[in-house]
Amino acid sequence: MRQGLELAAALIVAATPGPARDLAFVTCQPGDALSVLDIAAGQEIARWAVPGKPAGVAVSPQAVFTVAADSKQVRRHALPSGEPRATVTLDGGPIGIAHDGPRRRLFVSDWYNARIWVLDDQTLQSTGELIVGAAPAGLALSDDGRFLASADRDADQVSIFDASTLALRARLDVGTRPFGLGFAPDGRLFVGNVSSNDVTVIDAMAGQVIATLPVGQRPYGVAFAQGRAFVTNQYADSLSVIDLAGLEPLATLDTGEYPEGIDTTGDSTRIAVANWFDNTVTIFDAKTLSVIEEIETCDGPRAFGTFLLEEKT
Repeated sequence: MRQGLELAAALIVAATPGPARDLAFVTCQPGDALSVLDIAAGQEIARWAVPGKPAGVAVSPQAVFTVAADSKQVRRHALPSGEPRATVTLDGGPIGIAHDGPRRRLFVSDWYNARIWVLDDQTLQSTGELIVGAAPAGLALSDDGRFLASADRDADQVSIFDASTLALRARLDVGTRPFGLGFAPDGRLFVGNVSSNDVTVIDAMAGQVIATLPVGQRPYGVAFAQGRAFVTNQYADSLSVIDLAGLEPLATLDTGEYPEGIDTTGDSTRIAVANWFDNTVTIFDAKTLSVIEEIETCDGPRAFGTFLLEEKT
């Protein structure tokens, strides 16, 4: 069965170029695995072994990067096989990850030592470190590549860097215990504060907080599509939908149990939500806000980071 799944994944990549296909690379922490999902087909097409309790993930057209919290290992997995082509063990508490493809950099947050590692995205060798606040968790790069942001959970703040020079631009107070964050297409930064049950909205260019929005209990991840922000609420088993133009609440959608990672398909028409306790990913229509399907995954999907990749079939 496993060989059949891997063969299916290989065929997806090797086939004659055609319409874009969205694949999800979902890290499963208790399962020591990663599920590869075909979103259009609504099924798992491969499963990779990833020892060490993986949670953080970042994708690129050439590779998938995972962070295994227990083993402290960061891996660069080849596509489509999932074979680790580079592995590094970091001395600290690696958790969040963001990939800067144009500059061949990988950023990994260190929960225990208030820093971000800067790694070469091919060799995974360290090229530098950035100092942040206590217990950095989520990392995010703006779509235009100008800014890198870190959610410094135990400092109740966000650190914003110039992604090119790596110079610190701002440190801003947010809500209580920020964890996941993301840049909207217009460059505003949205930060989920898990203990104050709200989202802080930041103008990254000006280095200013511009709004605080109430959401559900323990907001975790943020994604954007169709002029809307989508926020997973772990304890509420729900998804908060916010209008980006007016920063007004639009809807609250039911998810699976304990939703965590969230990402947007390449055409911005669908939202994928990883449900940690249900071992599923829920796919929502970003315009109608209806559920399209639920796809089963390996045990304990977290998908903390960017996990959807648009590929040619």
